[in-house]
Amino acid sequence: MKIFAAILASVTLVSTVSAQTDTKEPVTTGVSRVDYFGYEDCIAIQNRSVRVVLCHQAGGRVLEYSLNGTNVIYIDPQAEGATGTSGRGMTGGRFDIGPEQVIPRRNTLWSGEWQIEVTGPYAARMTSKYDDATGVQLTRDFQLAANTSELTVTQTIHNKSVSEKQWCHWSRTFAVGNGIVLIPLEGISKYPNSYVMYEGRDLIHMRPKDDHIRIREGFLEITGAPKFPKLGMDTTAGWFTYLAPNDLMFTKHFKVDPNRVYNEVAGLTMSIWYPDRPMVELEPIGPREILAPGKSASFTETWTLQGYEFPTAGELVDLSGIKSLVKNR
Repeated sequence: MKIFAAILASVTLVSTVSAQTDTKEPVTTGVSRVDYFGYEDCIAIQNRSVRVVLCHQAGGRVLEYSLNGTNVIYIDPQAEGATGTSGRGMTGGRFDIGPEQVIPRRNTLWSGEWQIEVTGPYAARMTSKYDDATGVQLTRDFQLAANTSELTVTQTIHNKSVSEKQWCHWSRTFAVGNGIVLIPLEGISKYPNSYVMYEGRDLIHMRPKDDHIRIREGFLEITGAPKFPKLGMDTTAGWFTYLAPNDLMFTKHFKVDPNRVYNEVAGLTMSIWYPDRPMVELEPIGPREILAPGKSASFTETWTLQGYEFPTAGELVDLSGIKSLVKNR
């Protein structure tokens, strides 16, 4: 397993190496312009150990979130410099809006060009063009802590149309694949097995069982690619973590309000897409936002990175240790 993990880590780093970063003059404290992965004038936000690279040229996404030079974000090495609104190759640290099954296609938001600006030390904002299909414009604000890995990401939905809109935040962060997802189970679940499994677009298994998914010590553990990749949860814990095979622990914190409506089909507060491919998608989901014309709503995620030696084959993750690491971040 260790050899396998090392190979995966090496493969993962191909996209980082091929990025061929060319750093230019700093713009302000912790912020500089860089050429990265075929894109010119990206924004890099960086402190002594962590770097975030933002791509405004295609999709308003994160190309790098790294600790001491090791990137947890997956970017498709075949899509270097991809632009346009076909949506192809748009991996990376992604964000979106939903609910998935009823929202129209929105390639202007998903893969179109965004505006970018530096908003202060260790901070930047990306702004989409107006999307006629959904009636909204999006902004994404990024703030990296000066001395830790903490990255605060706030997406704001602005209703620029003349009619009411009911959308929600949908994070779609691609991380390097073949890791372990750890989800604390809190609150009273609607689901008999604490999660649901989607089969295609039209079938949701309410009592799924899979050899790669188990419940242990109050956590839902996903240790490999399940039979069907899309999974949904309704935990109210407001955080989960991902152990990547390149020895990183990637944690997301986000607010869950059990008194609000979550308007995905199965009422999800988060989702995981875990295909048998070199990527995994980590997806906090926000509650329904009912937006009158001219109104806005925001959702914030807080990301952290820590070093964590990836478990060997058959080795159980120390879940109490994970809780302590998250609590003491």
